[in-house]
Amino acid sequence: MTRSNAVEILAVPGIPLVRKDDDLVALIDEGLARGDIAPRGGDVFVLTQKIVSKAEGRMVDLATVEPSTEAIELAAKVQKDPRLVELILSESVRVVRASPGILIVEHRLGFVMANAGIDQSNVASPDEPQRALLLPVDPDGTAAILRGHLSEKFGVTVAVIISDSFGRAWRRGTCGVAIGAAGVPSPAGSTS
Repeated sequence: MTRSNAVEILAVPGIPLVRKDDDLVALIDEGLARGDIAPRGGDVFVLTQKIVSKAEGRMVDLATVEPSTEAIELAAKVQKDPRLVELILSESVRVVRASPGILIVEHRLGFVMANAGIDQSNVASPDEPQRALLLPVDPDGTAAILRGHLSEKFGVTVAVIISDSFGRAWRRGTCGVAIGAAGVPSPAGSTS
């Protein structure tokens, strides 16, 4: 990697709502063409967890979730839907903190986060069933696959980061966290 004195951040224009099995590389290619943007060697593509999870089909209809006794009891304590709590527990290795309105867990990927990163915002329209979106199964693996396809597509070596916004419990605001990476040094991601 070479050092630079400047960072340029460009949004890929016109990415549509992503659905299960959508080809993210094709969507990115079409968006870059619309914006007349040509990737250069060393560019880093940052994709949100939400579009990656949607493309991977990580959407769950809450009507299909049967909460366990543990989830029902914990849901009463944290004042959340027992079906959602069941999903949170199924994606976690331990509960770190539970109090009314707050459920902090250690996700199976090692992240300590609220609600195991399960998202219910902007995942279904009001006329659709109540749904929840889980994190990608293997964010580093997905980043590596995307990196390979994007590098091949554009004929230059690029990097990929899969980013999620983490709320900070008992603090205001959120911060972006790389939950998967390929082609950039990261404690969790691959640099290859």
